[in-house]
Amino acid sequence: MKKVLIISYYLPPDPEIGGLRIHGLAKYLPYFGWEPVILTKNLPDNSTSEYCNVVKTQSFEYDSINSFKKRIGLNPKEAVKKQLGKSNLKNKKTSLDVLINFVVEVLTYPDAQRTWYSHAFEMGTKLLSKEDINAIISSSSPVTSHIIAHNLKKKYKVPWIADLRDLWTQNHYYPYTRIRKTVERKLELRTLAKSDVLTTVSSNLALELEKIHSRIPIYSIPNGFDLDELVNTNIALTDKFTITYTGNLYQGKRDPSKLFQALQDLIEEKKIDRENIEVRFYGPQEDWMEQEIEKYNLQGVIYDYGFVSRDISLLKQRESQILLLLLWDHPSEIGVYTGKLFEYLASRRPILAIGGSKGVVNELLEETEAGYFVSSLEDIKLTILKYYTEFNLSDRVSYKGNISKIEKYSQKEMARKFAEILDNSIKADN
Repeated sequence: MKKVLIISYYLPPDPEIGGLRIHGLAKYLPYFGWEPVILTKNLPDNSTSEYCNVVKTQSFEYDSINSFKKRIGLNPKEAVKKQLGKSNLKNKKTSLDVLINFVVEVLTYPDAQRTWYSHAFEMGTKLLSKEDINAIISSSSPVTSHIIAHNLKKKYKVPWIADLRDLWTQNHYYPYTRIRKTVERKLELRTLAKSDVLTTVSSNLALELEKIHSRIPIYSIPNGFDLDELVNTNIALTDKFTITYTGNLYQGKRDPSKLFQALQDLIEEKKIDRENIEVRFYGPQEDWMEQEIEKYNLQGVIYDYGFVSRDISLLKQRESQILLLLLWDHPSEIGVYTGKLFEYLASRRPILAIGGSKGVVNELLEETEAGYFVSSLEDIKLTILKYYTEFNLSDRVSYKGNISKIEKYSQKEMARKFAEILDNSIKADN
């Protein structure tokens, strides 16, 4: 069996959603003739994969922001503004935000995990010297993974696939100034020029990559869900009409305000009983959420439970009547499948996607019949009322997803596509 070195900062049980793509490759690439060896950061002892060899770098604080907070006497696990007694305002920047962003911009070039490079490159060198590695896959973010792979490629001349789950400087979430973007674009071009293939998660993002990486073959390989998680576990649904969101709100870019307005209207119109509905948010808490709940008079309806483990998150998804997917109202968002979408598909609960314009999420939901995409306030109200009426009649919202079409978005199918590219890369290299 051929061997592929996968360089990824994230890997379960790390809660970051990006690790799930790597977990899928670890589990399913062997079905297609490839044995993965995963190079990652130091993780808990229970993180060793049953599917492949996981090589961890030494225990060290690789996050430059957390290290900086420690040096100035702050708690690395809490936001700076919170520790200074300041609140984050939704989609608004203060002079303190500008100062913090400047410090972050300097400390995180090219990313917050830059200090991982030396440890991971050293370990990668040992692996490539001792083992018969036939190819490399590096996965970002963080982009340090690609810088490691770039230098290993230069030294050992093995085929290299750079997998960009999120785009680099073309990312519409890119938070830094034009000056940094200009400098970092040069780094991106120089780094990825050595790659044999680029992959990303949607055809729209692949088209974006082609604009600046036109000489490199580029493929779209969507994320997926684990087929084993599609098994019906017979989890009892909640007694109330529950709408559940799991994940990050990105300081309001994934904005729930239209949902809140729709719920306020439906309650005031007496079309929904506020005692019979609960909207649940699980993920990093943001200061503005409480203000939004009060603004729409939805205390006792909307609850922000904060961060929970992935196991609990999956349980909350599967017991919910409806799953909420929030999309940023940005033109580039039409080409983005969020990792959360595939996790939702495995939960076998109806998906309500809100925000932005019709794009790949809408297409996937229509194809799989797993839920609805809506953007206008009126459509949100109509869709919620439709689900709520069914709940009142049957004590549950039925699931109508087309399982055979949903299975096309499995991690096994994702791994098959990667294996094809790996095989072709080996042929081209010989």
